Amino acid sequence: MAEATEFTIGAKASCSDGSCGEVSRLVIDPAAGTVTHLVITPEHRRDTGRLVPVGLVDNTAGHIGVRCTLAEFDRLEHAAERKLVTGMEGVGGGLVGVGFDPGPGQPRMVIEDVVPVGESDVGPGERVHAVDGEIGRVQGFLVDPGDHRATHVLLQEGHLWGRKEVAIPISAVTGYDGGIRLNITKQQVAELPPVN
Repeated sequence: MAEATEFTIGAKASCSDGSCGEVSRLVIDPAAGTVTHLVITPEHRRDTGRLVPVGLVDNTAGHIGVRCTLAEFDRLEHAAERKLVTGMEGVGGGLVGVGFDPGPGQPRMVIEDVVPVGESDVGPGERVHAVDGEIGRVQGFLVDPGDHRATHVLLQEGHLWGRKEVAIPISAVTGYDGGIRLNITKQQVAELPPVN
């Protein structure tokens, strides 16, 4: 695990010429088991986040470095798109209203996360489910720097008085729908050693 790269939701990120935001989501190709993109979002500007290919990213001491300038960062693919919807359509399904609610039948602007076709995203607070119930919330992933395969899911496990961060082997992950689903029990997760 010492050789793996850690991608943590909330990690600060910067380009070669300045800060570009923080990691707000991770994009995973479930079929290949690889982390393909980091969504890096400028502070308080969800609609200006960018899909940053993992090949452009360096992680040193918990800080994400993006190998491009701020101008090049701004030209990367948008991680969210704005849509104008009418009435109640578009409520739910990952859409978030922006501004005030104009009421039924009136157009409203919503922001929808962009995820490449065939891939899944993992965002802040995403729940992790053992076979016998919820066990905690995802903090990020450990990734093999050579092929970008996720090796472990990092999660915050336990109660306030007994919290620990644990690394769950990716072989225990069975799916990414409705949270991260595991094929092990709460007890098996509790027995994993804490991350240093």
